[in-house]
Amino acid sequence: MPDARFQPLPGFRDFAPADCAVRNYLFNAWKRVAHRYGFLEWEGPTVEATELYLKKSGGELPTQLFRFTDQGDRDITIRPELTASLGRIAAAYQREYTKPLKWFEIGSCFRYEKPQKGRLREFYQFNADILGEGSAWADSELIALAIDCMRELGFTQNDFIVRVSDREAWIRFAAEHGVQEQDIPAFLGIVDKFERDRPEECQRKLDSFHISRGDLVAFIENPPAGASERYDILLKDLEARGLDGYVRLDLSVVRGLAYYTGLVFEIFDTQRSLRAVAGGGRYDTLVGALSNNAVDMPATGFAMGDAVITHLIDQTPHAKALKDAALAAAGCDVFMVQASENRRAEMLSIASALRDQGYSVDLPLTLTKINGQLQKAVKSGARAALIVGDEFPALELRDLHARSSSTVAMENLFDALASLTGRD
Repeated sequence: MPDARFQPLPGFRDFAPADCAVRNYLFNAWKRVAHRYGFLEWEGPTVEATELYLKKSGGELPTQLFRFTDQGDRDITIRPELTASLGRIAAAYQREYTKPLKWFEIGSCFRYEKPQKGRLREFYQFNADILGEGSAWADSELIALAIDCMRELGFTQNDFIVRVSDREAWIRFAAEHGVQEQDIPAFLGIVDKFERDRPEECQRKLDSFHISRGDLVAFIENPPAGASERYDILLKDLEARGLDGYVRLDLSVVRGLAYYTGLVFEIFDTQRSLRAVAGGGRYDTLVGALSNNAVDMPATGFAMGDAVITHLIDQTPHAKALKDAALAAAGCDVFMVQASENRRAEMLSIASALRDQGYSVDLPLTLTKINGQLQKAVKSGARAALIVGDEFPALELRDLHARSSSTVAMENLFDALASLTGRD
């Protein structure tokens, strides 16, 4: 029984090998799609100056920081999100790369908030961003990437929806209703919680702006013509890709961070059983703000966290089946079975030769009965078992998936394994 004093802190996780396998399944899917779209991987530090997050984040984020003073008396924060670091790095390195910059990162983030389903204090995020391009075509490229990430994980059009909105429409709404420019971020914060707050709580917040909740409902349910000038371009572009069925205009989406400037979007499961799976949007002024306006770089990006998407995979049968099949295929290629006390040297020699050829190979570290070794091979997810016994140089090769076996001469081993594992 583990000592309760040494369990992970609330909102933090251990990753045993099975958990790492699931995490890596996500990471690999994200990377495959990002590479197909021509995105380059970047990496930033886990710790940044706190000012970086206070400058443009807004919303609840400043209250959720893991913030402390280091031994150099610096005010620093363990990163709560990746976009601020990206903006800083892009401003510093943008002259070295052809624009637009299509960059992605997968990294851990930390927020001090109440742990709950789909929300942890340490989590992994996949961030994808396009910097240096202000057109709606960049927005559609990014949203197409987000959709294909979901499809790569086994989700269909019946499983999720991309809800697209436009902050510019809300800024116009606020101006028409007398909201002062400096108060617009606070107003947008109210809209962002429109669906989560009780109606009376929402109205209490709106009272200071002399706006009724009914005005918000009417604007959301009946978007005026031109509420989203870029949305039509976005939709036509996604239609040409065959992806328009995954999106719909929904002005209730605002996003909480203050740096968003244009089109924003969130991905939800169609049953609305979980919080947003992913979200992002256009942030045309952030890079300039982080470089004292020395760099003018419009940008758009999104983030997808591992906690929510893992829950959604496990509650969606076809997505879970795809994940389980991928994990089942992730075992080693060959498990060596030592069937004779006198053949360990030969077994080790074969194992080394196979590893030199790129095969993943596991082997016994204690001599046990053959059946016990074979059971371990099956449990490990190995594709094949290679039995080395007194009949050497004749070997027994077992296909653990097909549950068949054959005798293979040593000189034919590589051809036989290539045929069994599907290698060229």
